[in-house]
Amino acid sequence: MVQTPIYLDNHATTRCDPAVLDAMWPWFAERYGNPASRTHRFGLEANAAVEVARAEVAALVGGNPKEIVFTSGATEADNLAILGLARVRTDRRHFVTGATEHPAVLDPLASLERAGWTVTRLPVDADGRIDPAELRRNLRPDTALVSLMAVNNEIGAIHPLAEIGAICREASVPFHIDAAQAGSVLRLDANQVKADLISLSAHKMYGPKGIGALWVRRGRPRIALEPLQYGGGHERGMRSGTLPTPLIVGFGAAARLAREGFERGEPARIAALRDRLWAGIQAGVPGVSLNGGVAHRAANNLNISIVNVESQALIASLRDVALSSGSACSSATLEPSHVLRAIGLAPERAQGSVRFGLGRFTTEEEIDYVIARVVEAVHRLRALIEGGAPDGC
Repeated sequence: MVQTPIYLDNHATTRCDPAVLDAMWPWFAERYGNPASRTHRFGLEANAAVEVARAEVAALVGGNPKEIVFTSGATEADNLAILGLARVRTDRRHFVTGATEHPAVLDPLASLERAGWTVTRLPVDADGRIDPAELRRNLRPDTALVSLMAVNNEIGAIHPLAEIGAICREASVPFHIDAAQAGSVLRLDANQVKADLISLSAHKMYGPKGIGALWVRRGRPRIALEPLQYGGGHERGMRSGTLPTPLIVGFGAAARLAREGFERGEPARIAALRDRLWAGIQAGVPGVSLNGGVAHRAANNLNISIVNVESQALIASLRDVALSSGSACSSATLEPSHVLRAIGLAPERAQGSVRFGLGRFTTEEEIDYVIARVVEAVHRLRALIEGGAPDGC
């Protein structure tokens, strides 16, 4: 018997792994020292635990522990990468990003634009990927940074990161990767893709909310950033504030579990479940289409559109399944997201877009249950429409 509700919104957040909870608990209870307090055992133990976690997070991206700056999440890490570099490289006032980036990248870039910087937003193809040749054409002598996500949060598109990194390195332009959605589904090596900055978020990879990191290259080329907040000079002056030891310990445990998952082929298992879900929906629902490409897609992502069924109506009818819409529902109209617009979806197709986010704890039985429920709900909603019943957001 399948237990409901079933959670398929793992792009929004993931369930904290039980092993992560076990690792964190002592640091909430009897081991409560401040890691900056180096004059007694409580603080020294906390500092040692933080450094173990720092090494685990660094290993996830093939970096050095000294290159990890802990933040409150990927949003802060993105802001530190972009705004922190802009404050240092005042001689370079041009940034490059993609049209489908997360607001955590687009919004700080827009703030720079309002202050006089120039931002180039590269278009994407129907699969949601930028053309590296287009990137090369748009690099300038005053380009300060290229910022692109590893995995798109809506359609799972994976940019050609190694090719992009090589182009940036050749042009001596720093390359920032927003890897918030990549932590447990895409093996990422900073040196292989020639990244200079990488943003990470624990709660997208079965860790706790409220903690993330920015990997900042210390080798050649060395990346310098101006901090966004000042205080006690924590994190080598890059990010002041008392470190949340329990969350950092949990982040380290989540990073270790992610690396172990790559070794045992966890992304392939999730991809097989995703393909099973897609095949089952296709078989039972006429007029369904995939949003984004197949070949370069994260294992946990399925984003589809269903003809004559609005996403909000479908989601509302599936109370026993946690899903997300690919569109934002306003009070009067259903506006497609900037990602769906960028890949060229017509408004009516965007209105029917639904995102399924599979994860570590998703089972085959749950997938079969969801297939049956989606097929049932779509046929019922279409019958209501044909019968003249109102449908909508």
